[in-house]
Amino acid sequence: MNRKSAIRTLFVYVLLIGIAIYAITLLDSNEIKEMSYTELMQKINDNTVESVELSNDRLSANVKLKDEPDVTRVVDIPSSDTFNEVVKDKVTAGEFELTVAQEGFMDTVGPYIPNLLLLLGTLVILMYALRKTTDSNSKAMDFGKSRAQKIDKNSPKKVTFADVAGLQEEKEELQEEVEFLKNPKKYIDMGARIPKGILLVGGPGTGKTLLAKAVAGEANVPFFSISGSDFVEMFVGVGASRVRDMFKEAKANSPCIIFIDEIDAVGRHRGAGLGGGHDEREQTLNQLLVEMDGFATHESIIVMAATNRPDILDPALLRPGRFDRQIVVGTPDVKAREEILELHAKNKPFVPGIDFKVIAKNTAGFSGADLENMINEAALLAARKDKKTIDINDVEEAMVKVMMGPEKKSKVISDKERKLTAYHEAGHAVVARCLPNHDDIHEISIIPRGMAGGYTMYKPNEDKSYASKSEMKEHIVSLLGGRVAEQLVLDDISTGASNDIERATKIAREMVTKYGMSENLGPICFGGAQEEVFLGKEMANHNRDYSEATASQIDNEIREIVMNAYKSAERILKENIEKLHKVAKVLIEKEKITGEEFENIFKE
Repeated sequence: MNRKSAIRTLFVYVLLIGIAIYAITLLDSNEIKEMSYTELMQKINDNTVESVELSNDRLSANVKLKDEPDVTRVVDIPSSDTFNEVVKDKVTAGEFELTVAQEGFMDTVGPYIPNLLLLLGTLVILMYALRKTTDSNSKAMDFGKSRAQKIDKNSPKKVTFADVAGLQEEKEELQEEVEFLKNPKKYIDMGARIPKGILLVGGPGTGKTLLAKAVAGEANVPFFSISGSDFVEMFVGVGASRVRDMFKEAKANSPCIIFIDEIDAVGRHRGAGLGGGHDEREQTLNQLLVEMDGFATHESIIVMAATNRPDILDPALLRPGRFDRQIVVGTPDVKAREEILELHAKNKPFVPGIDFKVIAKNTAGFSGADLENMINEAALLAARKDKKTIDINDVEEAMVKVMMGPEKKSKVISDKERKLTAYHEAGHAVVARCLPNHDDIHEISIIPRGMAGGYTMYKPNEDKSYASKSEMKEHIVSLLGGRVAEQLVLDDISTGASNDIERATKIAREMVTKYGMSENLGPICFGGAQEEVFLGKEMANHNRDYSEATASQIDNEIREIVMNAYKSAERILKENIEKLHKVAKVLIEKEKITGEEFENIFKE
């Protein structure tokens, strides 16, 4: 019963009690007045009394007069025997009627009814207060209960490996866990110990949670899902209590799977934070370590966890016997992206013959969640245009929308800003086109999207796991192409290149300090080992592991890389200034051009 319902019920009870008391007071509607015994005798002698009714105990009488029959007068009788002797002759003569009241139910119970109703009302109020107190105590006792959501093995929304596209090696690795949950005797007889814990490591949206659900669906066992942050509360001991309760429930439903999402919220290194070694998070982690290592040898409970920060987890959590295996779930390659696109497009009305290979090639770096979102956006765009099917144009527009945000066609832009944006984006495109290892141009636009006033989108030629030094330098050159074009053509610069400069500087800094690509400093990593994830990078980076002289050299190397890239971009644009003007002119007229259109303009 919720609070509103309880208050409504209490109000009804109190109202009924009040009505009952009021009704009892109205049982006798006649007017009642008091009269003295002397006055009664005087009225009898005057023959004005109509009737006298003695009470059961004969100590009082109700008197009615002939001239006022609707008024009842109450008289105290000193002695009923004396009264009867005095008025016997007058009663016999029929001057008035004398009766004795008969004892009835209301005469016996009536005087006690108000007290009974008052007692009943008090009991109702006490029962309501006791119920509220019991509910509060129940909630307080439930505070330490597990918050894991149980997905039963008979759930209609069961996920299997057929619902997971790509990730072929990851599914093969997890198939062993499924076999153990289905047939543990085969492994027990062989003397093998199945991994008790599996840690799924990967970026956001790569399918870690989906894989865990698929394992539970394939094995047809209960699946307990909880987030790492659900354990940690401000009250000490609550997290540990929830861990104990979760594993207790899992043991009662074994074989089963426990899945802890974002386990880094509770599994960080102990004793390294600002809270010392006795904070709530560390007590919760200690309890989790005990529960994972306290299983019986063959208890058929597998713990799966997901994180994108394995480097900050406590070593005791990753040791064999707890999380025995780490499965890296990376971003899909071109083949996996094609499978993911086909899976999400299965129940959507795409035009016949659409080539998902082309779409997969153009979406390098997209995670599975990004691809699903792109397909959904394409369906929304097609529905907005009142189409019956989804075509390649809807997918292309959705891809740009996912990456850059929606177009702002209604935004009023002055001619000066349009010209500046056109030359800026044309500078990026022309410089990139002239670099030997750079990706091809996919689309150029001066229509604002998201935070950008315009954009130049590239089409990856191939999936890359690594970047070479020459490719990184060319990337910096193309990033600075917009600023150089502004300087050459408009003889001025704007704030529009701020993000380009920031990204170029970051790449140059990583080349020098992280990847050892500096010619003067050599293959040495600077500052990477001292990043403290618990205090924040800004607080921790003051403890750098190099001198002031080395810091000065690093700054000089970064400046040299960026300035050389600037000069390269300037040289390219000066050599292709006519092509820059042509591309910018078309952009001002059309606002958006494709990679094929740009290639035709460039070749002219």
